[in-house]
Amino acid sequence: MLSVVIVGGLHADARKAAVERLLAEVPGSVVLHHDLATAAAGTVVRTIRDAAGLIDAGEAPLVNDCACCALREDLVPELRRLDAAGSLRLAVVELWDSVEPKAMAEVVTAGGLTVTGVITAVDPALVLPYLGNGDDLAEGGLAAAATDQRTVADTFARQLEYAPVLAVLDSPEADEEDRELLAQLHPTACQVPIGDIPPTDPAGTRHPVRQSAQSPLARAALAGFDVESAAAAQHPACALLPADADAHGVCTLVWHRRRPFHPERLYEALEDITCAAARSRGRFWLADRPDVLLHWDAAGGALCVESAGPWLASLPDAAWDMVPPVRRAAAAMDWHPEHGDCCQHLVFTSPGLDRDGLERLLESCLLTDTEYAAGRDAWKRLPPAFDTLLEV
Repeated sequence: MLSVVIVGGLHADARKAAVERLLAEVPGSVVLHHDLATAAAGTVVRTIRDAAGLIDAGEAPLVNDCACCALREDLVPELRRLDAAGSLRLAVVELWDSVEPKAMAEVVTAGGLTVTGVITAVDPALVLPYLGNGDDLAEGGLAAAATDQRTVADTFARQLEYAPVLAVLDSPEADEEDRELLAQLHPTACQVPIGDIPPTDPAGTRHPVRQSAQSPLARAALAGFDVESAAAAQHPACALLPADADAHGVCTLVWHRRRPFHPERLYEALEDITCAAARSRGRFWLADRPDVLLHWDAAGGALCVESAGPWLASLPDAAWDMVPPVRRAAAAMDWHPEHGDCCQHLVFTSPGLDRDGLERLLESCLLTDTEYAAGRDAWKRLPPAFDTLLEV
């Protein structure tokens, strides 16, 4: 059966280097790529190539004026066609710049194919500039649809944090702070060097390296991948968030409290909290909506707050059977006798992070002792400051 590895990332040079390494090292491998840059002309250009060069090229029409939708419609049939040929071992799906690996991994798996790896390629020297870039993708010609409202920063963050493997370019511009930032942002990732690409012969053909000489990158592409586990690892209720760290000028603060936020005070402090770190994420709860688990997701100076459903503590016992086991296990590990799984669990990562100042600011947004003692009925009557953000 054909194995599929997904290689993505906004760092195009690093992504292309990772793809070339896989082509060179894995015999019977091909690269399938959809170029969404041609979407303005009404089509998406598809290419398939191996180590010797181009094998096939074609076009996929836009679907609902959306280049990414066209990719979804075209990707699985092409992979099935490659699988039916019976002569290939690995299909490398090289994603276009702003396409996120989570959606494509789920599409490929739902299509009955086997995803054996998801890799995001990274240039360490570009991690902080991309995390700090709050520009819309559309401004840089990177939008996947006319309605695409994502930013460079939040797209890069999701690409980075979803992949269990990071293919890291050996960038001469990267320093210890850059490498430490990458390590703290995704401490559970397996980082593998891309290394040098084997040279071509005089005819321009790149020959695969010997099987025994495969790099960790090639092994990671075939190691296996669980789509459901990867999705659970991104859910705010059970995400494996970074731990406290402080090295090479980069700091990660894990802020965990049980008392709910006062909605108005937190809302007034949002800009200062969001801009305090290059990246912050986690889950939190507001006193005026104590049953709702809220997702905090910030990068590039912009914050996204979304409801992630109810806290388990607010559900009747009969509903627990419908909750995925990983969610129940995560709640059990952080259960409080009074509040259950309701908590503030926010993580901030950045060079030059002012830990003490940020902690003081966050603490000032919690309910005071008097407000807390008033109880839930009184909490729910507090001004609903987050209605606009949550589109209530």
